Amino acid sequence: MEELNLKTGSKSFESKRGFTLDIRLSVNVDHVASLREARRSKEPDPVHAAVLAKLGGADGVTVHLRKDRRHIKERDVMLIKEVVQLPLTVEMGLFDDILEFVIQVVPYKVTLVPERVEEVTTEGGMDLSDKKIRELVIKFSSALKEKGVRVGVFIDPENRMVDYALECGLSFVEVNTTAYSRNPSDKDELRKIRESARYAFEKGLEVMAGHELNIHNVSNIAQILEIEELSIGHSIVSRSIFLGFEKAVQEMKEKMIKSRMLALLNSV
Repeated sequence: MEELNLKTGSKSFESKRGFTLDIRLSVNVDHVASLREARRSKEPDPVHAAVLAKLGGADGVTVHLRKDRRHIKERDVMLIKEVVQLPLTVEMGLFDDILEFVIQVVPYKVTLVPERVEEVTTEGGMDLSDKKIRELVIKFSSALKEKGVRVGVFIDPENRMVDYALECGLSFVEVNTTAYSRNPSDKDELRKIRESARYAFEKGLEVMAGHELNIHNVSNIAQILEIEELSIGHSIVSRSIFLGFEKAVQEMKEKMIKSRMLALLNSV
């Protein structure tokens, strides 16, 4: 596959700043579970989707275990961790019962996200300017880090949120790309993401990004060299209806790698 050839060459293709072609794709399989729950059935199985994601070239799998369990269930998290030999990221709100379960599973990473039962999807980044929220984030991250889990937070593209994440002792941030994704021609929104990613990178945090990214708008984000991983789900699940899941993942990863190559060529 072209994508594999590009990855093979990434070790020797470096820009002056030391960046490489490597940009990871963690595939979120939540909405495979949403289809299952629409009929309260056993299919489609998000575990099967996670296996296909790996075959398609994914570098990781992401699930959001919500308070209302509207899609992903505990069973899904445990089986994906056991069956799919890829780094597992669990997104979770600040809920004690979910923390207790996730500590038992010990995923590779946990992304702390704001969550309301009424929301259709995550509506924005965690408001770390709220002292009470910061205290909860520190409490949750400390419990998870004791088990060797890497912990980060989903934030809006603001430097002050990066500073708060550092204050909380987190390992990474995931930058919210919603505003950009809905209007990719808005250069100001892209600038905010670029500046936030660079600021977090220079502060020593790993930088991820995601939310509402698709095959048509991902290129500009993948070209931000400070971003090391993208989390993409709904658009891949949507395209898989027409292309198949493995192919939809492969298509996205190849688009990301080609975009990163373009950025590296421009930086040399």
